[in-house]
Amino acid sequence: MNQDLAPPPEPAGAANPPPVPPGSPLAVRMRPRTLGEVAGQQHLLREGAPLRRLVEGAAPASVLLYGPPGTGKTTLANLVSTATGRRFVALSALSAGVKEVRGVIEEARRRRRYNSENTVLFIDEVHRFSKTQQDALLGAVEDRTVLLVAATTENP
Repeated sequence: MNQDLAPPPEPAGAANPPPVPPGSPLAVRMRPRTLGEVAGQQHLLREGAPLRRLVEGAAPASVLLYGPPGTGKTTLANLVSTATGRRFVALSALSAGVKEVRGVIEEARRRRRYNSENTVLFIDEVHRFSKTQQDALLGAVEDRTVLLVAATTENP
């Protein structure tokens, strides 16, 4: 079998993904829940590759994912959260204001301080974030209060 077509092996110690509620939309039920279920992008997911290192938690850095709708940006953010045992919070730049951003950051700080729980903050359509929203987020990304996984359909 061609190695480029083989699914990547699961990382050692990978967390079990949470169950998907049966009434969830089909796209949610069919979403890959482990690296082994991801189809395509093997050059980015093979051992030592950038996305693989991010999902395994070996490269705890924020990331911007760019691509057309339906290419797996949200799925990768979920995989990062599950594989690293971090809490997953999703916001849409279309509907989240500064108040919501600050609320997520405060909750992330509280959980990290009292429960040693880290947070992955996924922001969809991040290219629509205003300067004020960006400013509210910047400090928490810099001090790693949150691991930012941002997604955009616009070329950054």
